[in-house]
Amino acid sequence: MDNENSIGIKISKKTVIGVTAILIGIMIFGGILTQIIPSGAYDLDETGAIINGTYHEIAKSEVGYSFWRVFISPIEAFVFDTSSAMTGVIIILVITFIGGTFLILSKSGVMKYMMCVLVNKFEKKKYFLLAALILACMLLSSFAGVLEESITLVPFAIAIALSFGWDSFVGLGMSLLAVAFGYSAATFNPFNVGVVQSMTNLPMFSGVGYRLIVFAVIYSILATFFVTYAKRVEKNPKKSLCYESDFELRERYAVEKESATLLTNKALSNGAGAFGKALLTVLVITVACLVANIFIDNATISDIIGYLPLVSMTILFTVGGIRAGILSGMTKKDLKDSFFDGIKTVLPVAPMIILIICVTYILKRGMIIDTMLYYVYDLLKDQNPYASIIIIFFVICVFEFFIGSGTAKAFLLMPILLPLVNMVGIGEQNLILSFCISDGFCNVLFPTNGLLMIALGMLGISYVKYIKITWKLFAAEFIAAIGLMLVAQYIGY
Repeated sequence: MDNENSIGIKISKKTVIGVTAILIGIMIFGGILTQIIPSGAYDLDETGAIINGTYHEIAKSEVGYSFWRVFISPIEAFVFDTSSAMTGVIIILVITFIGGTFLILSKSGVMKYMMCVLVNKFEKKKYFLLAALILACMLLSSFAGVLEESITLVPFAIAIALSFGWDSFVGLGMSLLAVAFGYSAATFNPFNVGVVQSMTNLPMFSGVGYRLIVFAVIYSILATFFVTYAKRVEKNPKKSLCYESDFELRERYAVEKESATLLTNKALSNGAGAFGKALLTVLVITVACLVANIFIDNATISDIIGYLPLVSMTILFTVGGIRAGILSGMTKKDLKDSFFDGIKTVLPVAPMIILIICVTYILKRGMIIDTMLYYVYDLLKDQNPYASIIIIFFVICVFEFFIGSGTAKAFLLMPILLPLVNMVGIGEQNLILSFCISDGFCNVLFPTNGLLMIALGMLGISYVKYIKITWKLFAAEFIAAIGLMLVAQYIGY
């Protein structure tokens, strides 16, 4: 076993402190908005959707939300917003179990064995592998709606990238970023395309032909960006975004010298096989849940099924990792110590998740979200369709900053936007396209997304540094997205 040279997931304290400070600032800003923007609400129908035309202001004295309550929102959010709290708790549990399992895989040598197999097989096709992994992750989210589950892919993708002489950022690109961009290029995703189309008279998953074109464009830009970046880093590692934070990891994931020894180790091979079977089972469960959700109309059952892939991934990932450790020769004590040491390294992410939940809670409690929607409606009603679809796109991006859940945004925004687009001459399919694109990109753009913040902690880079390197990618994708929406409007999509 490679106990001395093993490395698990490490969440950079510097990154955690920086991100926490940003989130506290956003919370305070949200609290200020609750005191400045008039409070108001729309009436809701029996399904909980907004009834258009029923907006009415509510006196601040009736709302009763004082600014000082921003500072006790971490407590209030978990008491009064149980749905968001449950999501937060699940994400915290997932990432802690990943931390424990990953350290077992690393200390047992199973992780390095898997990297050796990949390097040995794709040494002369490494950029093909990079493009293929980006495509695979995009397809997972575009077709099956995988998002939160992708956090388990990040440490593996980082290890793969380092094994090929790239950096942690390339690993992020072939995992979380690829999944989020696949969410933008949604084709059959039940959590954005499916939900929004169910709120219209459109046939389920109709209009997929044009969305496949959108997928091809977004994939081409993302793959080109990361292949170009990886080649630059391989040629000169000092140009890496993560050069300093990756220094130790580069040495520990350099598998060339150990390749022959590792590849003939039967115990490590058995451990890797056991873990691979666990991951394959997770994939089967995810696909099964996707298919089941298509045919189930009951919202409560759908919600339960929606959590199953994440829960099954956490359980099977952990069980598979422990079994891999046992088969590779780890003792019970080594397993226990590694698992809990791994959990300790990722626990600092918990405060970040709590603060992100608080941002949305503050706006809801101050009752200003419906007011913001009312302002949007007033802004759009006199615009031409080409200007309107672009404005709608950026409006959804703004709401994404505060409300990460695509389903929650759909039920909040669509009852207002659907009648509006009919008034200004925008096709409902184009509205769905706009919703999907903005929902996906913004998941890895804003600091209010917990998955992004956790991943940046793994890389050990600040949010500001992340934006400095990715702004060109986001600019290219946003320009392409605007062009695709304008073309869709022109062809009457």
